[in-house]
Amino acid sequence: MGLIHLELFATLDLVGQSPGGPDEDPEGFAFGGWQVPLLEETFGAQVLAAYEGTDALLLGRRTYDIFAAYWPHQDDAFGKLFNRIPKYVASRGKPDLPWEGSTQLGPDLPAAVREIRDRHEHIKVVGSLDLVQTLLREKLFDRIDLWVHPLVLGSGKKVFDGGAVPTNLTLLTPPVASPNGTLYLRYARGEGIPETGDMAAQ
Repeated sequence: MGLIHLELFATLDLVGQSPGGPDEDPEGFAFGGWQVPLLEETFGAQVLAAYEGTDALLLGRRTYDIFAAYWPHQDDAFGKLFNRIPKYVASRGKPDLPWEGSTQLGPDLPAAVREIRDRHEHIKVVGSLDLVQTLLREKLFDRIDLWVHPLVLGSGKKVFDGGAVPTNLTLLTPPVASPNGTLYLRYARGEGIPETGDMAAQ
């Protein structure tokens, strides 16, 4: 069985909406492109390493449209990877999928995700916050790569929002901070739910 990796960029208050530009998901959000001024070499190397071994993309409709308009015209490492591997799209509608290698998932999303998990080894979910909520709720993820940026926005869609359920996580590698203060965290999904205790009894 393959692994589903969530690749997530967030602020310190865990806003994940529109990190790359003002037109990604502009509805009711004034800070589109908040990540761009913080991009630097350490971050780029981390992201490139995180995608090693990727053999499929799982995307929400909005993220797919952004990617399909850009990546087919790129010939760098990411462009070559994304253009070569299968792309699976979660959408309730009937979208046009012009990017070669793209397939719409069926209406039973959890079942469809389980099926592609059996078909691939390393499936990356990029952005796609609405889809992420479903995967969190169904515990249909195995890894989280989370870049926490030194910003507080106070508004916007959160990474852990309507789909988050009690879940244990295990840190895979020590956290790494870039020179500008962006923190890179890598987790695996653990078993069970968080335990509780009473400090007064210690």
